[in-house]
Amino acid sequence: MKAVDVVIAGELFADLIMTGFDFWPAPGREAFATEFHREIGGGAAITACGLARLGMRTRVLGVVGTDGDWLINRLASMGVDTSTVRIDPSEATAFTVVATSSADRAFLTYPGANRRFPGTLREGFGAASHVHLACAPVLDTASELFTMIHENGCTISLDAGWHEEWLADHRLLTILPLVDIYFPNQAEAQRITGESAPVEMLHKFDECGVKRVALKLGPGGAGLLWDGEILWSGPRRVTTIDTTGAGDCFDAGFLRAWLRGDSPEVCLRTANICGALSTEVYGGIEGFPNPKRLAEELKL
Repeated sequence: MKAVDVVIAGELFADLIMTGFDFWPAPGREAFATEFHREIGGGAAITACGLARLGMRTRVLGVVGTDGDWLINRLASMGVDTSTVRIDPSEATAFTVVATSSADRAFLTYPGANRRFPGTLREGFGAASHVHLACAPVLDTASELFTMIHENGCTISLDAGWHEEWLADHRLLTILPLVDIYFPNQAEAQRITGESAPVEMLHKFDECGVKRVALKLGPGGAGLLWDGEILWSGPRRVTTIDTTGAGDCFDAGFLRAWLRGDSPEVCLRTANICGALSTEVYGGIEGFPNPKRLAEELKL
């Protein structure tokens, strides 16, 4: 039996979230927020906390600075194993200033200790049944990395986020078939495939040999390519306050359902529920449902 169910690897941040602006901040103008919240951020942390809340044994792999005690303690308080969080003695913990509204958000980010993260990407994967990469692996070595993870007896999922050059690289469509599930949003999928309609994006992935793609469509719900079949799940009706981390919560919901053996349809519904509920609270974590709430939502 593996030590943990999931190892999640990615960059770790402290999110400084401001909201309640009278107008959207613009260059040369000062906009005042009426509310402020501090929370851990980055796809790795948010997805890890979501999985832990749903009872999965979850470990996170990342790097913080010597000022990272608050972030590590926050992860641990959510039930996440932090034993593979590394300390960079020469850099501060990364942080993002988030200006957010119910409709959109903007980010200002200092990468800090995350600059050392790529050097950790070969640590600790054998301890898990599944590895979720919340990062954009270097394409020159990605094939070798994915092979190594699979040889350790792990399945792989990937949510690389928006990295323009990475998404535009022609090699990407030869690398993605090596992962078990890919989690792009609509903009990322469009950049990779060159298609504008979600159904055509999924067809393009299928043509290129990518077997499983969970496509996040925001207010439009989600689509799923699963071994040649395409499925759809409509949006959940929620009162949106902050969309920070919704896609990462979507990932957590999907992975929890898939790793426990649920059908593709249930995996997609679960993901949609977790992503939508996360937007009802500031930050990417507090709105994530516990197992009881999730079970109730799945019955609706």
